[in-house]
Amino acid sequence: DSPFPQGIELFCQPSGWQLVPERQPASFFVAVLTDINSDRHYCACFTFWEGLDNPQAEASEVDEADEVLAVVQPAQVFAPKSLVLVSRLDHTEVFRNCLGLIYTVHVDGLTVPLETVVGNLLTCIIPIAGGSQRTITLGAGDRQVIQTPIDDSLPVSGSTVAQLFRQLGIVNVLYLFCAALTEHKILFLSSSYQRLTDACRGLLAIMFPLKYSFTYVPILPGKLLEVLSTPTPFIIGVNSFFRSETQELLDVIIADLDGGTVTTPECVHISLLPEPLLQQTQTVLSMVLDPELEIADHAFPPLSTQPSALKIQDKEIRGVFLWLFARLFQGYRWCLHIIRIHPEPVIRFHKAAFLGQRSLTEEDFLMKVLDGMAFAGFVSERGPPYRATDLFDDLVANHVERIRQEEACPHKVMNHVKELAEQLFRNENPYPAVAMHKVQRPSERSQNMAQKQSPFPALDDVAVQLFIDHAASKLKTAPPVVKAEVKGMVPSGPPLVVKKVNGNVMANSARRLEVVRNCITYLFENKMLEAKKLMPAVLRALKGRAARVCLTQELNQHVLQNRAVLDDQQFDCIVRMMNCTLQVSLQILEHHWNQYSTKKTHSFFKMGAGTTQFAYSCVQEHMVWTTMQFWEAMFYSDVQNHIRALYLETDEGEQEISALDLASEQSRLWPTLSKEMQTERVQKEESTVFSQAIHYANRMSYLLLPLDTSKNRLLRTTGLADVESVSNSYVTNSIAGSMAESYDTESGFEEAESSDVANSVVRFINRFVDKVCNESGVTNEHLKALHTMIPDIVQMHIETLDAVHRESKRMPPTQKSKLLRPTLLPGEELVMDGMRVHLIPDGREEATGLMGGPPLLPAEGAIFLTTYRLIFKGTPHDPLVGEKVVTRSFPIASLTKEKRISVNLAIDHYIQEGLQLRSCTFQLMKIAFDEEVASDLAEVFKKHMHKLRYPQHVQGTFAFTVGQCSKMVVEHKTKDKNQSLKTLSKNLVKTAKRTIGRQHVTKKKYSPPTWENRSSFQSELDEDVISADQSSLTLSSTMRSSDRQTMSNVVERACCRDYQRLGLGTLSSSLTRSKNEPFRISTVNRMYTVCRSYPGLLIVPQSIPDTTIQRICRCYRQNRFPVVCWRNPRTKAVLLRSAGLHAKGVVGFFKSPNTPSTGPSQADSTSLEQEKYLQAIISSMPSYSESSGRNTLSGFTSTHMRLERDHQYLLGRCRCLQGGKQDSFQQWEVVPIEVCDVRQVKNSFKKLMKACVPTSLTPEHNVSFLRCLEESEWMVLLHKVLQVSVLVVALLDSGSSVMVSLEDGWDVTTQVVSLVQLLSDPYYRTFDGFRLLVEKEWLSFGHRFSHRGAQTLGSQSSGFTPVFLQFLDCVHQIHLQFPMEFEFSQYYLKFLAYHYVSNRFRTFLLDSDYERIELGVLYEEKGERKSPQVCKSVWDYIDRLNKKTPVFYNYMFSPEDEEVLRPYTFNSNLKVWDFYMEETLSEGPSYDWELRGRQERVAEETPEKADSGGPKSQRHIVWPCYDSLSKAVPDAITKLLQDLQSLEAELGLTSEKWKDTWDKIKTAQRTEAKLESKVRSTGSFGPEIQSTICKICSQPGGNTALYCLLIPYCVTIATATSTPVAGRPSTSTLYSQFQSTESENRSFEGILFKKGAMLKPWKPRWFVLDKTKHQLRYYESRQDKECKGVIDLADVESVLAGTSAMGAPKNIEEKAFFDLKTTKRVYNFCAQDSLNAQLWMDSVQSCLSDA
Repeated sequence: DSPFPQGIELFCQPSGWQLVPERQPASFFVAVLTDINSDRHYCACFTFWEGLDNPQAEASEVDEADEVLAVVQPAQVFAPKSLVLVSRLDHTEVFRNCLGLIYTVHVDGLTVPLETVVGNLLTCIIPIAGGSQRTITLGAGDRQVIQTPIDDSLPVSGSTVAQLFRQLGIVNVLYLFCAALTEHKILFLSSSYQRLTDACRGLLAIMFPLKYSFTYVPILPGKLLEVLSTPTPFIIGVNSFFRSETQELLDVIIADLDGGTVTTPECVHISLLPEPLLQQTQTVLSMVLDPELEIADHAFPPLSTQPSALKIQDKEIRGVFLWLFARLFQGYRWCLHIIRIHPEPVIRFHKAAFLGQRSLTEEDFLMKVLDGMAFAGFVSERGPPYRATDLFDDLVANHVERIRQEEACPHKVMNHVKELAEQLFRNENPYPAVAMHKVQRPSERSQNMAQKQSPFPALDDVAVQLFIDHAASKLKTAPPVVKAEVKGMVPSGPPLVVKKVNGNVMANSARRLEVVRNCITYLFENKMLEAKKLMPAVLRALKGRAARVCLTQELNQHVLQNRAVLDDQQFDCIVRMMNCTLQVSLQILEHHWNQYSTKKTHSFFKMGAGTTQFAYSCVQEHMVWTTMQFWEAMFYSDVQNHIRALYLETDEGEQEISALDLASEQSRLWPTLSKEMQTERVQKEESTVFSQAIHYANRMSYLLLPLDTSKNRLLRTTGLADVESVSNSYVTNSIAGSMAESYDTESGFEEAESSDVANSVVRFINRFVDKVCNESGVTNEHLKALHTMIPDIVQMHIETLDAVHRESKRMPPTQKSKLLRPTLLPGEELVMDGMRVHLIPDGREEATGLMGGPPLLPAEGAIFLTTYRLIFKGTPHDPLVGEKVVTRSFPIASLTKEKRISVNLAIDHYIQEGLQLRSCTFQLMKIAFDEEVASDLAEVFKKHMHKLRYPQHVQGTFAFTVGQCSKMVVEHKTKDKNQSLKTLSKNLVKTAKRTIGRQHVTKKKYSPPTWENRSSFQSELDEDVISADQSSLTLSSTMRSSDRQTMSNVVERACCRDYQRLGLGTLSSSLTRSKNEPFRISTVNRMYTVCRSYPGLLIVPQSIPDTTIQRICRCYRQNRFPVVCWRNPRTKAVLLRSAGLHAKGVVGFFKSPNTPSTGPSQADSTSLEQEKYLQAIISSMPSYSESSGRNTLSGFTSTHMRLERDHQYLLGRCRCLQGGKQDSFQQWEVVPIEVCDVRQVKNSFKKLMKACVPTSLTPEHNVSFLRCLEESEWMVLLHKVLQVSVLVVALLDSGSSVMVSLEDGWDVTTQVVSLVQLLSDPYYRTFDGFRLLVEKEWLSFGHRFSHRGAQTLGSQSSGFTPVFLQFLDCVHQIHLQFPMEFEFSQYYLKFLAYHYVSNRFRTFLLDSDYERIELGVLYEEKGERKSPQVCKSVWDYIDRLNKKTPVFYNYMFSPEDEEVLRPYTFNSNLKVWDFYMEETLSEGPSYDWELRGRQERVAEETPEKADSGGPKSQRHIVWPCYDSLSKAVPDAITKLLQDLQSLEAELGLTSEKWKDTWDKIKTAQRTEAKLESKVRSTGSFGPEIQSTICKICSQPGGNTALYCLLIPYCVTIATATSTPVAGRPSTSTLYSQFQSTESENRSFEGILFKKGAMLKPWKPRWFVLDKTKHQLRYYESRQDKECKGVIDLADVESVLAGTSAMGAPKNIEEKAFFDLKTTKRVYNFCAQDSLNAQLWMDSVQSCLSDA
């Protein structure tokens, strides 16, 4: 009835038709052909060989069976002849038998005519499926039974799958399986044709339930090999004969069945099954194929573990793949959208929802499978809800839970697989018992005699046709045999749950959802800070589907009557959340989420000054709105809901029924409905789809049209000026680009609006409508109506948007955070109120979050300029630390550099310009002015800053103006920039005149406004207030007081007190002055006439009169002649300081204008006097002579002195020493040294600041820091200064005197002499001593603080040179090396380092005592002060603070008597001072203590808001760059002192000063130590100590029991149970802090008799040897818990056998005695017997040797 497929002869001999010289055995294979309707035809080819003599080819053709003769070559050759049977049924074995029978009939010459056999074969009727069994016979005495499979939808595989796995192995087949599913090209090679067919059939069988829908040619003839270069995927088999021709295929995966290999080209990437599925599948497959593998290592393997028979194994493997697909596709029915039910169901699969809910969005394999053709076929075939179901439907719906439980256990999976295999086997072999085949084969004889065979005859067409006709007529009358298909509702299985991926629950953790809910609640309750804190967490959570759904549901609840009104900040946050959600949904195409979103976006808008703005205009910036699939998926999901609603109305009460179940029910009822009902339902469904299409056209125009439609959006790339209105150029580009004109749009609005935006949006919506309506079967009339409506919808929307856009332009800017006010010091006043700025991170990593934690910078706040400081106070941008306050401040006087910068920072606000301000207190502020700060205001700010930084005169500094400055806050509105300062100076001059009191003001060239309020300290100087004309050289002309009164003040200066302490002279009159004192205190400079920069009192040799001094001072620079500043109390060597000599030589000095005299004679005499002066110094020094290796003092005065040349050293710079005559220095050893220049210090400091506080981050921060530090050479300079100082100390200590004569004598000289004194004299290492040292050497001897610190306008050009800071750094280095030698702490040094540049105190202002007296600040401290809270001297402030808190005190202070320190000075021994590096962002620098107190009070006063969160954690996180470490984590002693104070306060006791408490504890500790040593020597132990402590507590006036708290902490080691030997620490001290029960540490124990002390009897005691604590303890008895005494084994020297002594126990042998010798005494012991004694001795000995 149908002709042969064309070209079938190619498939009969795929390798080509050819003659062969020898007869081949008959062969059989089945080729598969696919027709145009994609139906498969199975061609069974039976080929045998016939001998030929004639070379001519013959061919004969029959209707159904076709034999072809090939071209023949010479004499006896063999030609192939093929019998071909083409059938739509696939019964390989039956075909083999039938064709074999025809051949047998021919060969064996049976009596049956061939026509009968062929006729019968062609008329067999075999049902396709149904599990029936047919017996057929072809009339040649044969009989075959054919079983049809029960279920047609399951493939029949025989044993082909098992064979495929045997040929290629598990991994390779899985590889091919994945390749086939992901649509790659697969080529099988084998030399057997039947194997090729079987392999292809096996691969298709394991792909079930997916059906392969691409090219499928199991056997490809050689002539058609070019098919292999087709671009589409295929599965093809080719004979290995053509292997070479397949080599150049670049994108084909080649599987060689004979060799068992699979080759993949490099360019092909195959997505494999997702883990852990791949691993689990491989495991189960190996259990099926190789059951012995699992028990291969068992010691007792089971006797038989053969794999199942091939047929069964085949089904087991298919069972594994069924199980695999059930896992992959579980829940797929919940993602089917049913769009129409009648007349035909229309179903769409929602891929994104499926992937999203299964959390498999990242799985490449599944994405590709779902996109593939096979899956599309799967959906259309298995989608309909009412149809026949099969094994897979049952598995995927009803066994989900079982599969989930089996996942982890391969054996359970194996059992399940075996069940599935059984069902598959039963499907193929419904009647396994029947095996009644009887088919004749050709006899051996006939095969051998085949040479003489006659050729296969041609068949008689008519005879065969008769058979066919006969059978056809019988068929017409026969009843139908196929079973009717049973349709039913397809079960959906349990709904999808969000799946775990890699063990982590993806985003559905309840905590995350709670965070999202809380955040939205906070937003709507307007708790913005709380909401902002949660924002980052919410945005992270929104990456998970559950959180996104939760967001839409929450927003939905807050929308009332379809709208919600929000303010700016709330609106911004909601839009951010929506944008974040959309972004994520876009990335993973999880479109199903957005259906909620879009419904909501246009419900939100915000109100602001009568304007409205819709949220959807802010969420347009997403590609998702231009993806068709998204709109389709949403449309289908909505249509499904509406159709479900449509039928739900008719079936009342069935609320929970799913759309698919409804559809299934409707399909079942459909045939029973009347025609009218049917058409009515079809119409209803169509109108539902139609109305949804209109709704979607509206919705799409919302989201595709920009807010500003007036411009052509395709040309625009930037956002609008208004931050809120978001443009999205790329969205429209993609719309316009992807759009084809679907219909000509005709609209009445065209002339009004012809913009491209509108057109492109219309085109996009038209395309969408066309697609969905065609798929949903909407009629053409409806479609045309839609096309006419769309342009009108778009146009209407554009008009509404224009109004919104106009209003949105008028909206005020987003409200910004409130500015925080800084805490000010008493007397500190604002000059400029806060300006909104952003503090930008600099090069310090800690605050930027790079080292962990949220970034504290950038921060938004304000910058304040006060009379004292520059303060930034604000909050970090990062909402996670939004409640933290960031403060950075520095004294305005410490500003060293200001620079304009341009700022590129990702902040929402537009920023104009930035400033970078650097301070020498190691602070850096990079600020960017906010847009609200007018540029002229920034200029005003800079001018004020300059005026405050460089006042005209030192009296303009904060130390002078504090508390008296008239109000000068600059309002932001000020137009005249200088107005405030004009009024300020007028007021100041007035107040100055009014308050100067009786001070006499002379006319001067320059009169600085005296801002000092004199009435605030009526000092004793009232009668002799000094007022100096600046041009005059001497003060004498203006003095109105007697010398004596001035002297009384001068005597009180620091130097004088120190001179008297050192015994360098007294101020008694010259008559009574002791003649044998080598030095005297000279008052020659009391009026500062000799040397302006020296103090009023100086130490000079006794023998030199004042007149000589006045002359010789001129030889030295700045008149700074040599004076004694310190004397070594032991060696009596002195330290002198002076400036260098004038470089031009002493003679040249007389040309200087200071002296009117001329003439060489005086020059000579001065030179002589200089020599005399130096000689006198030498004479004043005692001499040492070497005797018996020790230096002895041989004389005090010059009369007894023997001069020794090397006892005097002069340190100076080479060129400075060249001026003097060499003989001036003949008694001196001149040591020329090069120390740092002031310029070097200045440059080095600049580089140090850049190293410690870099302006920007460098990639390798550590490396660059160390490099910059090295380049700055700061450490090198410290090394030089320390090196010289240590050298001088050594010289002085050896008895040589030293004169330091460097430069002008006020920089390096000061550093060196100060350090020398600090190292040599322990007194200077106490609070009083250090103060005295600084006052004497730095202040009195005229270090130029104002000049070096660039404190005024005049010294601005000279720049900042921190000579004093360098000195403090040197002290810090010494402190680090000798921490127990200093009474003050490191903080004390930092405090001084900060305040010497801060100008808060007057101590470090001005350049000399002369200037201080001139301004009246030198002796003011004595006067009564009216404002005691304003401290004018830093020393007073430190004293006051020190009384309150131990912050300046060094608890480790325990100095050695008269210790001379000799620190290491190499670079490697020096450390970078942490003062340069540390910062406290929480409160700014910690050196203004009033601020700390105030901030704490403010913090206490602000009540905590009721926190809705959970219980508050007790943990406090300490950030090194944010918190003050000393405050957050105080040291133990400070903490205990604080606790003590708070306890005293609780008990209502008067709090004792910390110093008194500390001193008591120290004395207690000493007493205790003494007492213990006493206790040790007597051998008793215990109760005394306790009583000592209690004695301390109950001292009169003391607070009982409070010190007991402190003692265990402070004297842990002191209360050790034995006193250590000098130089050898006692081991027991290490254990004293552990109170353990003794039983744990008993190495050996027993009773011993111990001899008591003098005249005491022997007593039995229970002894315990403790190896752990290294002790021998003894108790009264075994039960006794209290130890009576302890012998520390560390003190034991030996254990020896002893002898019986007086009073020893009776009847005990001699050898039972032994002695224990310790460093303090000998203990005599006696054991019960000699054996026992030996044991004890051995045990003790082993303890000693172990130690």
